[in-house]
Amino acid sequence: MKKLLKIVGGIVAALLAVVITALLIVVIRTRLTQNDYSAVYSEEKYETPIEIENAEVIKQDISCGYAVIEMFSAWNGGSVTEEKLYDEYGKIVTSTGQKFCDEMNKQFPEYTTEIHKYVSNTEFIDIMYDTLSSGKPVPFEWAALYGDEWTLHYSLIIGADIPNDKITVANPYGYYEELTLEELFDRTSFKAYSPMPLFMKMGFAIGMFEKNTIFSVE
Repeated sequence: MKKLLKIVGGIVAALLAVVITALLIVVIRTRLTQNDYSAVYSEEKYETPIEIENAEVIKQDISCGYAVIEMFSAWNGGSVTEEKLYDEYGKIVTSTGQKFCDEMNKQFPEYTTEIHKYVSNTEFIDIMYDTLSSGKPVPFEWAALYGDEWTLHYSLIIGADIPNDKITVANPYGYYEELTLEELFDRTSFKAYSPMPLFMKMGFAIGMFEKNTIFSVE
């Protein structure tokens, strides 16, 4: 019996060590994304404000991932809807960043969508601005409030006025948001999502979810 208890105790200790290590790795990776971006406000590259025309909010009925794809399709002159996606799959297939990226590439073969995970703040700004400059809205992952509850959420960045510290987001919860870069990065890093339940922390720890994640569309 004692031997069995030792074995069980050893297994539990090993699993606990793995979990703690995974959580610490996420903390370290998140901190590495949070570099100083203050220089962007005066950088010549970002001096021109950009706003994507005809990128309108469509309130989600099924999932934020499907709603963002519907919004992108509507902006692109297409007819993809949440309902069509759900009817095709019978489930939600955009619950992870990579699956969302895969679905963007499937639905919009005229573009190439690429996922960028755990990028630094300055890299995030660069990808965002370059994609907007090419005339396309920018899908991204962040923490968003649904009523009083924080959620992991997809939305579209549709405008950036960096000298005036204003980022415009089309949020499929049904509204537009204007944020400063600080507010944006508080939410792309999920710092704003506090307290975060353990199951969500574990989702980040095992790589199901990612922080400072943005999608370039070319």
